[in-house]
Amino acid sequence: VGEPKLDGLAISLLYEGGRLVRGATRGDGIVGDDVTVNIATLRTIPRQLAGPLVPARVEVRGEVFMPIAAFEELNRKQGELGQRLFANPRNAAAGSLRQKDPHVTASRALDFFAYQLGVQEGGPTLRSHHETLGWLRDLGVPVNPHIENLDELDAVITFCERMLERRHGLGYEIDGAV
Repeated sequence: VGEPKLDGLAISLLYEGGRLVRGATRGDGIVGDDVTVNIATLRTIPRQLAGPLVPARVEVRGEVFMPIAAFEELNRKQGELGQRLFANPRNAAAGSLRQKDPHVTASRALDFFAYQLGVQEGGPTLRSHHETLGWLRDLGVPVNPHIENLDELDAVITFCERMLERRHGLGYEIDGAV
Protein backbone atom coordinates (compact mmCIF):
# COMPACT_ATOMS: atom_id res chain seq x y z
CA VAL A 1 0.00 0.00 0.00
CA GLY A 2 1.30 3.44 -0.91
CA GLU A 3 0.29 6.46 1.17
CA PRO A 4 1.30 10.09 1.40
CA LYS A 5 3.28 10.51 4.64
CA LEU A 6 1.44 13.34 6.38
CA ASP A 7 3.49 15.98 8.16
CA GLY A 8 1.37 16.44 11.27
CA LEU A 9 1.00 15.18 14.80
CA ALA A 10 0.64 11.44 15.50
CA ILE A 11 -2.49 10.66 17.49
CA SER A 12 -3.94 7.52 19.02
CA LEU A 13 -7.72 7.32 19.37
CA LEU A 14 -9.22 4.70 21.67
CA TYR A 15 -12.79 3.53 21.05
CA GLU A 16 -14.70 1.27 23.45
CA GLY A 17 -18.05 -0.09 22.36
CA GLY A 18 -17.67 2.14 19.32
CA ARG A 19 -17.47 5.33 21.43
CA LEU A 20 -14.41 7.60 21.50
CA VAL A 21 -13.01 7.47 25.04
CA ARG A 22 -9.47 8.84 24.69
CA GLY A 23 -7.17 10.73 22.36
CA ALA A 24 -3.44 10.85 23.08
CA THR A 25 -0.29 12.07 21.39
CA ARG A 26 2.66 9.76 20.87
CA GLY A 27 4.69 11.83 23.33
CA ASP A 28 8.10 10.31 23.93
CA GLY A 29 7.05 6.94 22.53
CA ILE A 30 6.08 5.57 25.95
CA VAL A 31 4.00 8.31 27.57
CA GLY A 32 1.89 10.72 25.52
CA ASP A 33 -0.30 13.70 26.30
CA ASP A 34 -4.01 13.15 26.94
CA VAL A 35 -5.70 15.44 24.40
CA THR A 36 -9.18 13.87 24.54
CA VAL A 37 -11.01 17.14 25.21
CA ASN A 38 -9.28 18.86 22.30
CA ILE A 39 -9.63 15.88 19.95
CA ALA A 40 -13.39 15.95 20.58
CA THR A 41 -13.53 19.39 18.91
CA LEU A 42 -12.29 18.07 15.54
CA ARG A 43 -15.27 17.62 13.24
CA THR A 44 -13.58 14.91 11.17
CA ILE A 45 -12.96 12.54 14.08
CA PRO A 46 -16.04 10.42 14.76
CA ARG A 47 -17.30 10.30 18.36
CA GLN A 48 -19.09 7.04 17.54
CA LEU A 49 -18.01 4.37 15.04
CA ALA A 50 -20.60 3.18 12.53
CA GLY A 51 -21.44 -0.16 10.97
CA PRO A 52 -22.18 -3.74 11.94
CA LEU A 53 -18.59 -4.82 12.69
CA VAL A 54 -17.70 -2.32 15.43
CA PRO A 55 -15.19 -3.97 17.77
CA ALA A 56 -15.48 -3.96 21.56
CA ARG A 57 -12.21 -2.01 21.74
CA VAL A 58 -10.05 -0.52 19.01
CA GLU A 59 -7.14 1.91 18.87
CA VAL A 60 -7.00 3.97 15.69
CA ARG A 61 -3.67 5.62 14.94
CA GLY A 62 -3.41 8.55 12.60
CA GLU A 63 -2.22 12.05 11.99
CA VAL A 64 -3.77 15.39 12.93
CA PHE A 65 -2.73 18.09 10.49
CA MET A 66 -3.61 21.61 9.45
CA PRO A 67 -4.43 22.16 5.77
CA ILE A 68 -2.14 24.73 4.13
CA ALA A 69 -4.97 27.21 3.42
CA ALA A 70 -6.06 27.07 7.09
CA PHE A 71 -2.45 27.59 8.20
CA GLU A 72 -2.07 30.65 5.98
CA GLU A 73 -5.36 32.09 7.27
CA LEU A 74 -4.39 31.43 10.90
CA ASN A 75 -1.05 33.20 10.42
CA ARG A 76 -2.78 36.12 8.68
CA LYS A 77 -5.09 36.55 11.68
CA GLN A 78 -2.20 36.11 14.15
CA GLY A 79 -0.28 38.83 12.29
CA GLU A 80 -3.24 41.23 12.30
CA LEU A 81 -3.52 40.77 16.06
CA GLY A 82 0.21 41.27 16.55
CA GLN A 83 0.57 37.71 17.84
CA ARG A 84 3.31 35.18 17.18
CA LEU A 85 3.19 33.49 13.78
CA PHE A 86 3.52 29.73 13.46
CA ALA A 87 6.57 28.38 11.61
CA ASN A 88 4.69 25.72 9.64
CA PRO A 89 1.39 23.79 9.55
CA ARG A 90 2.78 20.93 11.65
CA ASN A 91 3.75 23.25 14.51
CA ALA A 92 0.40 25.03 14.24
CA ALA A 93 -1.47 21.71 14.44
CA ALA A 94 0.62 20.46 17.38
CA GLY A 95 0.26 23.73 19.27
CA SER A 96 -3.47 23.85 18.59
CA LEU A 97 -4.00 20.31 19.88
CA ARG A 98 -1.74 20.51 22.94
CA GLN A 99 -2.92 23.84 24.35
CA LYS A 100 -5.27 23.97 27.34
CA ASP A 101 -8.37 25.69 25.92
CA PRO A 102 -10.54 23.41 23.73
CA HIS A 103 -12.31 26.49 22.34
CA VAL A 104 -9.04 27.55 20.73
CA THR A 105 -8.61 24.06 19.27
CA ALA A 106 -12.18 24.16 17.96
CA SER A 107 -11.54 27.52 16.28
CA ARG A 108 -8.69 26.09 14.20
CA ALA A 109 -9.24 24.05 11.05
CA LEU A 110 -7.53 20.81 12.03
CA ASP A 111 -8.07 17.62 10.09
CA PHE A 112 -7.29 13.92 10.58
CA PHE A 113 -6.48 10.81 8.56
CA ALA A 114 -6.11 7.34 10.06
CA TYR A 115 -3.24 5.15 8.90
CA GLN A 116 -3.01 2.17 11.26
CA LEU A 117 -4.61 0.05 13.97
CA GLY A 118 -3.19 -0.51 17.42
CA VAL A 119 -5.29 -2.66 19.74
CA GLN A 120 -8.23 -4.48 18.19
CA GLU A 121 -10.55 -6.55 20.36
CA GLY A 122 -13.42 -7.89 18.29
CA GLY A 123 -14.46 -6.98 14.78
CA PRO A 124 -13.31 -8.75 11.63
CA THR A 125 -10.07 -10.58 10.96
CA LEU A 126 -8.13 -8.28 8.66
CA ARG A 127 -5.72 -9.85 6.19
CA SER A 128 -3.93 -6.80 4.77
CA HIS A 129 -3.16 -3.18 5.41
CA HIS A 130 -5.35 -2.16 2.49
CA GLU A 131 -8.26 -4.16 3.94
CA THR A 132 -7.67 -2.54 7.34
CA LEU A 133 -7.83 0.96 5.85
CA GLY A 134 -11.04 0.07 3.99
CA TRP A 135 -12.58 -1.25 7.22
CA LEU A 136 -11.64 1.93 9.07
CA ARG A 137 -13.29 3.95 6.30
CA ASP A 138 -16.41 1.78 6.64
CA LEU A 139 -16.47 2.54 10.38
CA GLY A 140 -16.63 6.26 9.52
CA VAL A 141 -12.97 7.05 10.23
CA PRO A 142 -11.36 9.35 7.65
CA VAL A 143 -8.62 7.69 5.60
CA ASN A 144 -6.48 9.50 3.03
CA PRO A 145 -8.11 9.27 -0.41
CA HIS A 146 -4.69 9.04 -2.12
CA ILE A 147 -3.92 5.57 -0.74
CA GLU A 148 -3.25 2.96 -3.41
CA ASN A 149 -2.94 -0.80 -3.33
CA LEU A 150 0.35 -1.63 -5.08
CA ASP A 151 1.18 -5.11 -6.30
CA GLU A 152 4.77 -4.82 -7.51
CA LEU A 153 7.95 -2.85 -6.94
CA ASP A 154 7.58 -0.80 -10.13
CA ALA A 155 4.15 0.34 -8.92
CA VAL A 156 5.70 1.44 -5.62
CA ILE A 157 8.35 3.48 -7.42
CA THR A 158 5.73 5.05 -9.69
CA PHE A 159 3.56 5.91 -6.67
CA CYS A 160 6.47 7.61 -4.91
CA GLU A 161 7.35 9.61 -8.03
CA ARG A 162 3.70 10.67 -8.41
CA MET A 163 3.55 11.81 -4.77
CA LEU A 164 6.70 13.86 -5.32
CA GLU A 165 5.10 15.55 -8.33
CA ARG A 166 1.69 16.09 -6.65
CA ARG A 167 2.84 17.02 -3.13
CA HIS A 168 2.27 20.77 -3.55
CA GLY A 169 -1.26 20.29 -4.88
CA LEU A 170 -2.59 18.10 -2.06
CA GLY A 171 -3.64 20.99 0.19
CA TYR A 172 -1.62 19.70 3.14
CA GLU A 173 2.03 19.05 3.78
CA ILE A 174 3.64 15.66 3.35
CA ASP A 175 7.22 14.66 3.98
CA GLY A 176 7.33 11.77 1.57
CA ALA A 177 5.46 8.58 0.87
CA VAL A 178 5.18 5.33 2.79
